[in-house]
Amino acid sequence: MIKEDNFFINSRVINQNIKKTKKIFNSFKEEFNSGKISFLESCTKDYKFEFSSRVIKKYSKYKNIIIIGMGGSILGAKSIYSFLKQKIKKEVFFFDNLDLNLYSEYKKIKSLKNSCFIVISKSGNTLETLTNLNTIFSKSLLKNKLIIITELKDSNLIKIGNRFNAEIIEHKDFIGGRYSVLSEVGMFPAALMNLNINKFKNLKKLINNKYFVRSLINNVSSIYALNQRGIKNSVILNYDSQLNNLSLWHQQLVAESLGKKGKGVTPIVSACPKDHHSLLQLYLDGPKDKFFTFFSSYAKKSNKIESIINTQCEATKNIFKKKRIPYRSFIFKKNDESELGTVFIFFILETILLARLMNVNPYDQPAVEQVKNETRKFLRKKFSKNYF
Repeated sequence: MIKEDNFFINSRVINQNIKKTKKIFNSFKEEFNSGKISFLESCTKDYKFEFSSRVIKKYSKYKNIIIIGMGGSILGAKSIYSFLKQKIKKEVFFFDNLDLNLYSEYKKIKSLKNSCFIVISKSGNTLETLTNLNTIFSKSLLKNKLIIITELKDSNLIKIGNRFNAEIIEHKDFIGGRYSVLSEVGMFPAALMNLNINKFKNLKKLINNKYFVRSLINNVSSIYALNQRGIKNSVILNYDSQLNNLSLWHQQLVAESLGKKGKGVTPIVSACPKDHHSLLQLYLDGPKDKFFTFFSSYAKKSNKIESIINTQCEATKNIFKKKRIPYRSFIFKKNDESELGTVFIFFILETILLARLMNVNPYDQPAVEQVKNETRKFLRKKFSKNYF
């Protein structure tokens, strides 16, 4: 999956940039090996989960899983479910927005008797998560079927968990939401989907794999070189709807990690081949301020529709090459946990290295916190002092 085709085409990589990226990678690797990047431990097989096999067994009996969360708390689990759906025998429902139309899903969920509920919020006070939980789910549904993943501190979510006799799993305070997919946040839902969670976690092996590292450094160098030339819009052209959630996970990772101090990369997700009939004209003949990543899937026995889609993807790449538009391509087999784990780790490391080159902190999100604080002020005025 991480192969030569993943390298950027039509992008001149400056040798000095390669050397700088290698130096930053070596520094990063040294820090990781000495234990200075604690959250990345969750990407290794050595990481000790804050849930036991007993808890997995207790909740694995449920045929339906309802997950409530926002952003990084839920996008990883959505990516896993979509990517490996052919291996998963359960139905999983996601509530990840404040949307009145989502409430129609509640009627369907209410009729499902064999269900458990996972609520994820690092702070335990995420407004949208608490609103969904309090508004659409009743005590009779949640009692003894609720699992909460949150920091172990006083919060609204902890109080709700205690009220409903919930299983409470610690969300480590040093693991940010968008980097949490291989921690309890993504791996507990994956365990309930009966997936092999250890197969996702190959960081130590990958950062010592010469081919993986060469691909990583080349991609980081290319993106940084393009960024320096004013090409700062990153478009994922996705040719498989089962990769939509992976695209959105990547979008959040890049946007929140790099968008600081007037710097960053603007990630755009484009659904193809549908967008051939709306945006492709712009991509091919508009401003040269974009680079592209193709997402597509490989199938040994593809049907007619899949064959047409893959042909459209290959034809588009060929035109990009002729027009000298910078792009790279990821072709997924979607057959096991290890493949998806490699993808998660590749993009996490790519983002961290880009942040170091851009001299921004990839782990905070100060501007978002400003909006959260302002929202709380407005809600207190409008409703009450104790509103969430």
